[in-house]
Amino acid sequence: MKLAHLADLHLGFRQYYRQTPEGVNQREADVALAFRAAVDGVLAERPDAVVIAGDLFHSVRPSNRSIVFAYRELQRLRAGIPDAPIVAIAGNHDTPRSSDVGSILRLYEELGIHVATDEARRFPFAKLGLSVLAVPHAALEAGNVVLRPDGSEPFQVLLVHGEIAGLLPVDRYAMEYGGVLLDPEALSREPWSYIALGHYHVQDQVFSRCWYAGSLEYVGPNIWGEQVTESLRKVPGKGWLLADLDPGTVTRRPVSAARSIHDAPLLNASGLAPAELDRLIGERLRNVPGGLRDAIVRVVVENIPREVVRELDHAAIRSAKAEALHIQFDFRRPDAPSTAGAGAPGRRQTLPELVAGFLRRRPLPERLSREQFVALGLEVLAEPDGSAIEET
Repeated sequence: MKLAHLADLHLGFRQYYRQTPEGVNQREADVALAFRAAVDGVLAERPDAVVIAGDLFHSVRPSNRSIVFAYRELQRLRAGIPDAPIVAIAGNHDTPRSSDVGSILRLYEELGIHVATDEARRFPFAKLGLSVLAVPHAALEAGNVVLRPDGSEPFQVLLVHGEIAGLLPVDRYAMEYGGVLLDPEALSREPWSYIALGHYHVQDQVFSRCWYAGSLEYVGPNIWGEQVTESLRKVPGKGWLLADLDPGTVTRRPVSAARSIHDAPLLNASGLAPAELDRLIGERLRNVPGGLRDAIVRVVVENIPREVVRELDHAAIRSAKAEALHIQFDFRRPDAPSTAGAGAPGRRQTLPELVAGFLRRRPLPERLSREQFVALGLEVLAEPDGSAIEET
């Protein structure tokens, strides 16, 4: 019994300003191509069943283009392996906040896809000896679902979109905000043949027969930190999983990235003249693996005073930005020194310190962890597209 496990497709994801010749956001096109490549891979493997563990779309209201693209690819998958059931659940990204708003995922039931959008559903497939308990984000959030195998089928699969308790804040780089916590001890006590997880964007084995498939592209809030996590966990990159339920083995099936995503080595500008900084920045850009063209790059320069930023070679910076898909120049000014003595104001708080102080005082429901709440707030603040002080 072979099961293809995909998750976190995030179709319709848009970022940066570059467009394709057809007028589509380039990153949206990259994400679509990753899904197409995954479908090609699944068709080549011809598994007995396919599960999609949430966040098919990046938003509740995806574009018409994304809806049609998903329909065509799922139709291709359905036609290519007609005897293999396909089960999909809604994640937090494609779950409406209002109960009177329908889910676009129901559209794909017309293709014969088994879909769970707001309530947990058990899908038995007697000919395969397979039972899939499909638990969408809304059902977890409501807290009224029992995560236990059911039925006489020998293969019992749990399909769920949520956050395994304990991964945060250690692995907060690759975890998206908004997931419902899952108790790993409770999950491990049940005799599941396989647990197919979504929400965490790095492929990861939680315990035996329990895996996150990860996302197919870099669509998280901190792609640089996500790459750090992949490196630390020795994950080769993005892709999907092929699980063989008889022996309990799982094989990674890679999906090639559309472009290079590179975090340049940290540059400390303390005591350096603008000309020397220009040289070092240029050196880092020339050393981007595969070249700068159409790449996504971050260059962090710390301890750089405002006046030095103004004297950099901005013509060269603009030229590099035009060649790459996106370059994030993160210029970080030195900390202001503390001032001792009566009446002295002391060191001014940095923005992260101010935000952390605010979040620590904000009222929270008892079920939320204050530590995780603050950590997530600081992570959002540190996003490359939002927090960096870019003075170019």
